[in-house]
Amino acid sequence: MVPKMTLSSKQYAVDDMAAAQEFFHSRGWSDGLPVVPPTPDTVQACLDWVMMPADQLVGIEPVRECAVTAEKLAVNAVMAGCLPMHFPVVVAAFTAMLQEPFLLHGATASTGGCAVLIVVNGPVRTETGMDGTFNALAASDRASTAIGRAIRLVLCNLLDVRPGDIDRSTLGHPGKLSYCIAEDEEHSPWLPLAEERGVPEGASAVTVMAAGAPRQLMNEWTTKPEEILETFVAEMKSNMRHYSIWPGNYAIVVPPQLRAHFEAAGWSKADIRSYVFEHARIRRRDWAECGKGAVVGDRGDREYAALTGPDDLLVIAAGGPAGGFGAVIPPWFGGKSKAVTLPIGACVDCDP
Repeated sequence: MVPKMTLSSKQYAVDDMAAAQEFFHSRGWSDGLPVVPPTPDTVQACLDWVMMPADQLVGIEPVRECAVTAEKLAVNAVMAGCLPMHFPVVVAAFTAMLQEPFLLHGATASTGGCAVLIVVNGPVRTETGMDGTFNALAASDRASTAIGRAIRLVLCNLLDVRPGDIDRSTLGHPGKLSYCIAEDEEHSPWLPLAEERGVPEGASAVTVMAAGAPRQLMNEWTTKPEEILETFVAEMKSNMRHYSIWPGNYAIVVPPQLRAHFEAAGWSKADIRSYVFEHARIRRRDWAECGKGAVVGDRGDREYAALTGPDDLLVIAAGGPAGGFGAVIPPWFGGKSKAVTLPIGACVDCDP
């Protein structure tokens, strides 16, 4: 049992709920939506759930050397609407974001406007009521929405990642409000994403990725895996032409109607990754077709791959049961930021 400590966050008195909302909004502590006032009891409940003392250091943002404690994470999680049972996912996601390959400062300060995509695997999904089926990428359930929002509030309130401050996004995208998805493991024959990335079977885990907005596609006119994947590949090539030619982590979301065709043909996630790696490629001269001819130069025949290797592709089983839809989620900017996967409850800096 972790002994309770006095919370160090400054406390404020307000007259009522309406006054609390105006108080938070006026200080820039909200994302524009109503917040849940974080009382000492609700913050402590989150800390108790993960058995962390208030002053436990979760990590330090390396560029600005901002220290983040468990208490500060819990305050923002409560504000976002998280219940105590959601808090372990918030802690794991933020810990993953602090890992060097993710390049947190670059991803959150860039003009490119990416958001942090969080993919959740393992028993924690059912324990918290996450739903990876209907509306999987947009407010599918309470836990996913609150957890994704908590990460955004943490970035704003603890690392000053606010528009016009650290956040220099030209446009951004709606995923900055919340961008959290649970993989639909129960209805998929495939290995869960986290298990593919080294997390033991049956463990709960998060994967974080600096991601652009999802690009929805549809192919209901074939049952051949290769033809279905060509639609995904075409969307990835489009991103390479219109946004960034550089390789990095891409994610694809495959709902049940399309998964059934892969299952019938005996295709695994590894088969999908290999096919996409070989086919998601463009020539530099392709840029001339979309107004970028000035940068083609004498390198028009040079080939660029969307992925540096098959494992760069994150294949996520999620979505409602009907409809031949899918989504490609592109990286922020090539390989500058890499997706990171961590088990929930793992201590990253503990002695072995």
